[in-house]
Amino acid sequence: MSAKWEKEEGTNNGKLTFDIQPEKIKEGLDTAFNRVKKSLNVPGFRKGKVPRQIFNKMYGEESLYQDALNAILPEEYSKAVQESDIKPVDQPEINVESMEKDSAWVLSAKVTVEPEVELGQYKDLEVTPHPTRVLKADVEKALEDKRQQQAELVLKEDEPAADGDTVVIDYEGSVDGVPFDGGKADNQSLELGSGQFIPGFEDQLVGHKSGDDVTVKVTFPKDYQATDLAGKEAVFATKIHEVKEKELPELDDEFAKDVDEDVDTLEELKAKIKEDLKSKKVSEAKSAIEDEAIGYAVDNAKIGEIPDAMIEEDVHRQMDQFMSSMQQQGITADMYYQLTGSSEDDLHKRFEAGAEKRVKTNLVLEAIVKAEDVKASDEEVAKEIKELADQYGLDEKAVRSALSDDMLQHDIAIRKVVDEIADSAKQTRKPDDKKDAEKDEK
Repeated sequence: MSAKWEKEEGTNNGKLTFDIQPEKIKEGLDTAFNRVKKSLNVPGFRKGKVPRQIFNKMYGEESLYQDALNAILPEEYSKAVQESDIKPVDQPEINVESMEKDSAWVLSAKVTVEPEVELGQYKDLEVTPHPTRVLKADVEKALEDKRQQQAELVLKEDEPAADGDTVVIDYEGSVDGVPFDGGKADNQSLELGSGQFIPGFEDQLVGHKSGDDVTVKVTFPKDYQATDLAGKEAVFATKIHEVKEKELPELDDEFAKDVDEDVDTLEELKAKIKEDLKSKKVSEAKSAIEDEAIGYAVDNAKIGEIPDAMIEEDVHRQMDQFMSSMQQQGITADMYYQLTGSSEDDLHKRFEAGAEKRVKTNLVLEAIVKAEDVKASDEEVAKEIKELADQYGLDEKAVRSALSDDMLQHDIAIRKVVDEIADSAKQTRKPDDKKDAEKDEK
């Protein structure tokens, strides 16, 4: 095979010309004939038994050309792409240049390829500091959160509800005196100050006791999901049945053992909380440094115009991953759109917003992999397969059959590059640098 790539100047489009050799054409013709003869009825021969010579005399070998080309084109096109060292991003537009008998066939393909990437600085980048020190106040807050989680609700017999108390209520809402769908409930528990209800609703129950009837007047937000209620004033006839306050446990060794069976004292619990917070801060700092450093690496690179096909491919991949995660929770696509009052177009627009940035990031990372000649070893691939098998409870053979070595090697190489960019970054960038200030304004 010989392949020739001619790129149109200033675009991501070009013409790929390649030939298919006679021996490969013969394979295609044999395949096409074996398919066609099964349905042929030729006098003097049983169905499917007509000899090739008779077929060629009756119909002409040229009648098999299109089927033969369809059979061999995918493999031959892939070879031409590989030989030309290009990366198509969309289906090619194939044209036949010549299909002469006993000669190589010549074809051309109009192809859109990935844009060129000229790397800038991607190592030793300056990023903003991300401290991982755990303060005493952090531990105290985490401890108080656990205390709140262990709180018991105790009835307030004849005392008014305060912010933070939980009330049990009946309510029925109306707009202009007419009740609306979804505006009624009985024995609803509501923590005052939690922000669960429409803004202003919970505030108007503060100061009232169990047994009180309260008329709550609110205005639905203009962006309320039920468009027929958005921006309208509503009145809720509300009955308070119970008022409960939180009774917090004492911060002592017994509390510590109730919260965590692996500790015996409050001091041990504090030490464990501090250790957990430290791990979390280190992980968050690593992610933040990665994101910031990679962002600068992308900004420093020169990237050609992104083809629409790459944007669409990214958006649909994100949508598929999102819907897959929904299905794992038992939510179908139709259910999701119904519950959120959105549509497939809305989801498309949601992921379209960040598609160009994601595509550019992937292009830069892959360019760095190529520039640094980063590769994954057989041991690293085997380790990756084992970790995936353990994570999803699958047999390693099942993982290996589902994922090609090329896919695994690619993902490992990308991670290596990400680690290299992040590890070389210097936490010396001032938060008030001009670039950061511009980001804050956006």
